[in-house]
Amino acid sequence: MRLTAYTDYTLRTLMYLGTHRDRLVTIQDIADLHLISKNHLMKVVHQLGLSGIVETVRGRNGGLRLAREPSEINIGTVVRETESDFFMAECFNKDNNTCPLTPDCKLKSALGQATGAFLAVLDQVTLAAILAPAALAGTDLAAVIPLKLES
Repeated sequence: MRLTAYTDYTLRTLMYLGTHRDRLVTIQDIADLHLISKNHLMKVVHQLGLSGIVETVRGRNGGLRLAREPSEINIGTVVRETESDFFMAECFNKDNNTCPLTPDCKLKSALGQATGAFLAVLDQVTLAAILAPAALAGTDLAAVIPLKLES
């Protein structure tokens, strides 16, 4: 599984905002830190604003901040909202599937289950769980990250 740059930038933006809750942050701050395009980040922030995860403040002293508590922001939900699809192979795309093995292939099922497991793990993680420890001063990480992977 590979996330798009858009999702990567979205998660980086949320993590930066989560660790700088004491002030408004600019898109330029995030772009400079990660050495990524300000134009790409503007698209990311616009979508985060529309989704209600981020609050944007216009004007000379404007910027952005989280509109919700980090513990209320589910990473699985964010990934689902930012990824355009989860096509692991051609056979997942009904419109463009030309693979002659599709009728008897078991790989699609296995990849579908793997994708489901990937998202199920992310569904158990909040933004609070992935923030740097300094941002979570006094937080019991075991209570924030209740991951239980079964073998």
